[in-house]
Amino acid sequence: MKKYSIEVLEVLSRIVEVDALYKEDAIEQVRQKYRKCEIVLDDSDYKMTEFSVKDEKSE
Repeated sequence: MKKYSIEVLEVLSRIVEVDALYKEDAIEQVRQKYRKCEIVLDDSDYKMTEFSVKDEKSE
């Protein structure tokens, strides 16, 4: 029998609108809000789940 390491990857995604002069500034605004927990993704932001084999070990 083999032992498998399986990665479970969940993707959450949300569109956040901000006003800024440049896209870099807009990204930084959202990054700061995310770091301060002003933006918290939850199950309503769910997009997909993937499963993949990361390692096979013989026993």
